Amino acid sequence: MDFRLNEEQQMLQDTVARLVRGEYSFEKRLEYSESDLGFSEDFWKQLGELGLTAVPFPEELGGFGGSGVEVQSVMTELGRGLCIEPYLQSVVLGGGLISQSGNDPQKEQWLGGIASGETRAAVGLQEPQSFYDLNDVETRAEKSGDNYVLNGRKAVVIGGHCADVLVVSARTSGDSRDADGISLFLVPADADGLERRTYPTIDGAKGCDLFLNNVTVGADALLGEEGQGAGVIEYQAGRAIAALCGEAVGVMEVACDLTLEYLKQRKQFGVPIGRFQVLQHRMVDMMSELEQARSMAILAASVADEPQSDERRRILSAAKNVIGRSGQFISEQGIQSHGGIGMTWEYNFAHYAKRLIMINHQLGDDDFHLERYATLLQAS
Repeated sequence: MDFRLNEEQQMLQDTVARLVRGEYSFEKRLEYSESDLGFSEDFWKQLGELGLTAVPFPEELGGFGGSGVEVQSVMTELGRGLCIEPYLQSVVLGGGLISQSGNDPQKEQWLGGIASGETRAAVGLQEPQSFYDLNDVETRAEKSGDNYVLNGRKAVVIGGHCADVLVVSARTSGDSRDADGISLFLVPADADGLERRTYPTIDGAKGCDLFLNNVTVGADALLGEEGQGAGVIEYQAGRAIAALCGEAVGVMEVACDLTLEYLKQRKQFGVPIGRFQVLQHRMVDMMSELEQARSMAILAASVADEPQSDERRRILSAAKNVIGRSGQFISEQGIQSHGGIGMTWEYNFAHYAKRLIMINHQLGDDDFHLERYATLLQAS
């Protein structure tokens, strides 16, 4: 099987790579991270102007009709630059949920803006008690006449502090962990009763917790069928996992490059420390983990847009497990190879290591997906 990108896919990846190399130095990233917005508004606009925020959307909505492979190509280059713009949350997850379950008026209202980058979406699917279980939803949506009244709390909504629209899950029936009874709602950022408490994350991004206090939305804010949101969430979370795998590969590539360069330059006893056999073995182990992760990321991208099945679920969980495990190994071994400088704020390796650790915890860590994979395998 030929895993090489075709000419169009290679052009897309080269475009993102040039943009990131030209606009996203490590020093600029630190400035963006410490700003009120938490990322670069100009860089986000460039993503939109170049059509990169339109990659996964159909052509009739202003998109490119790209598949998981194209999305992963974009994410890999964003990962290489440690870009902190909310591409995953707005384009992949937010746009994906609306694209899959929205009706025509909802798609027309939101997807064009998301595809152009003029509108930013964020998703509120996790809650403080839910850990990695996206079906663990205690936020309630009660019917009141023609409207719904939402009450509850959503945790760690990356990009939610500056989003124009929020896609949130809320329970319209059932108990807190039931798959049935979960509905999706489009909540405007300026809705009465919506409070956002913003904070920085350990890997340099910015997010918030959402507090929904009697937030009233019309029936036209319901996304998809009432009580049938769990399947949509699971499917789009799978697409996001494939995209995250691509980002992780980009981060790991740079982390390995930085470590190798350090081993060549740092000297002890008059010779580069890369001449010491134990460090050579460690570097080989890191590169081996990177190759495994790259292979699993390609596999995940190939099934990201396939119809839902147990095989798709197994592949995505296997990929997330390998990516999480490899990312943790590379970050830890890279720090060991660097010594103390590998943990300093001023040196970029520490930030790559933090991002790899956080990617492992997004949408389920390696242990969570190992258990999920085993359960799916036993059930087959």
